[in-house]
Amino acid sequence: MIAPKTATVRVDLPGRAYDIHVGAGLVAQAGHHLRPLLRRPRVAILTDETVAQAHLAALEAGLAAQSIEAVSLALPAGEATKSWDGLARATEWLIESRVERGDLVVAFGGGVIGDLAGFAAAIARRGIRFVQMPTSLLAQVDSSVGGKTGINTAQGKNLAGAFHQPVLVLADVALLDTLPEREFLSGYGEVVKYGLLGDAGFFEWLEINGPRLRDGDRDARLEAVRRSCEMKAEIVMRDETEQGDRALLNLGHTFCHALEAATGYSDRLKHGEGVAIGCALAFDLSARLGLCPQEEPSRVRAHLATMGMRAELRDIPGDLPSAESLLALMGQDKKVKDGKLRFVLARAIGEAFVTSDVPPEAVISVLSDSAAG
Repeated sequence: MIAPKTATVRVDLPGRAYDIHVGAGLVAQAGHHLRPLLRRPRVAILTDETVAQAHLAALEAGLAAQSIEAVSLALPAGEATKSWDGLARATEWLIESRVERGDLVVAFGGGVIGDLAGFAAAIARRGIRFVQMPTSLLAQVDSSVGGKTGINTAQGKNLAGAFHQPVLVLADVALLDTLPEREFLSGYGEVVKYGLLGDAGFFEWLEINGPRLRDGDRDARLEAVRRSCEMKAEIVMRDETEQGDRALLNLGHTFCHALEAATGYSDRLKHGEGVAIGCALAFDLSARLGLCPQEEPSRVRAHLATMGMRAELRDIPGDLPSAESLLALMGQDKKVKDGKLRFVLARAIGEAFVTSDVPPEAVISVLSDSAAG
């Protein structure tokens, strides 16, 4: 798999089609890409304080090169911003800044900013177009694509939101050079997920090239982002609002969301770390139920270990609730249907499927074994 220096993935939704551009240097070229979409030369940038300090000046320069004026709001970094308070602040700022329905909101940050800015854009003036400019690996391969926007509530993660597709995604892989390794590996949890759910060949490629990605190889990073976006786009085009196939993208997430709730959405567990652990648990559960070969969970864990990633509940610092309590937390997940938990399980690496036919005692057994030292 030889990656070109830039790549474009088309999300071909009827009436709402858009391109995902993946490459290095897209922040500097932002004005060139945004200018054709503008009815007047003005954008509103929603970002966080960490990204603003590192990259906002470069984005403003890229826009100014095409005579595009920018106003910006930098919110506190971190998951706590993805809240009712953060949404109110972002939405009211857009309205106070006289952002019109014909303007563009630019979501310039990781998954928190992408989800929050997209939701604010969806509800301000009953809908303003927006552009995703994801700055983390997790956002580039997952949350920036597909139009899911939202915030967390006291009851759980992403329980308030809207489907609001961006009009463009610019994924600048050069921004990944400044990510701390833990942040990069958190995003890598979502990359691995794509191979595990639907492309065994991609997972094999990651087994060979994963360390190159981690260590900064830009071509390998571009190819990983491109293929991840391509797989997500294919699924979103088949099932935009998660009535069927899109649920496959939740591989690992039923476990992950319960673990995030149990750790208070804190720095104890980043989202992609929870996804990686959740994928390992989903393959454990699949093997335990006789759905996939016994060797598959070991292969998943071996790759996570090679990458220096967590794979077990016992790898999460601090105390966790009991297996029974974690199962109860899963009951708040959006994927509950008719009162039944839906799991994404696997017949093999690259062959995931959705089922509600999972005995609770099997889930408790998997959780208990993973927590045991």
